[in-house]
Amino acid sequence: MIADPFVQLRLLELQDVDTVLNQLSHRRRSLPELATIADCERRASELRGQLVEAETSVADLAAEQRRLEADIDTVRLRADRDQARMTAAGVPAKEITGLQHEVTSLARRQSVLEDELLQLMEAREAADARVLELSQVAAGIATERSAAEAARDEVFAELDDAEHKRRAQRDELAAQLPGDLLALYDKIREVSGGVGAAELHQRRCEGCRLELAGNELSEVRNAKPDQVLRCENCRRILVRTHESGL
Repeated sequence: MIADPFVQLRLLELQDVDTVLNQLSHRRRSLPELATIADCERRASELRGQLVEAETSVADLAAEQRRLEADIDTVRLRADRDQARMTAAGVPAKEITGLQHEVTSLARRQSVLEDELLQLMEAREAADARVLELSQVAAGIATERSAAEAARDEVFAELDDAEHKRRAQRDELAAQLPGDLLALYDKIREVSGGVGAAELHQRRCEGCRLELAGNELSEVRNAKPDQVLRCENCRRILVRTHESGL
């Protein structure tokens, strides 16, 4: 392939722009804020399960508390009715004895239920505290994630602006290159880690960092200025400059 030496130098300018674009893309993918956001999502997901479990426990304890309170009210009302019956006029002595026995039994039953209610209320207090604790942790994670997202968006905006400018610069440079040379450069760049053209500096290819020697060096020395050269090792386009050391 043949191309004017000054046109070939444009390849190095284009490569510099593409290198910067690659760096910007890599920075976009590797922002620490992205890792922070992912970690927050992971922790929040784990916490959601724990919070659902804790809230379910509170709901179950609340339902049991209502049941015990209803049972206590029922026992108390029955004891009150029995007590009122015993004080009523004309109640036979045999019935009063039975009522006294039932009132005593109801009092024992009420005491047992109240003890159970007290224990349950203590358990619910602990469960409520657990829900509050998890909710506070969740709020902290949400705050951390929001801060990371804001920082990410700020950097993304900067990267968008930088990429826009570099792509405009690339389009301008690409328009100055022959179509076949640009196509070759882009093809090599796709399979060579983003580097399609490299400077020959002091007889060393700056793409693979290997020094030319022997027949390869002789061929480069003898090549016409407008001949498009390829590095024998990395196959990138080799651009000669006044620093090539030939």
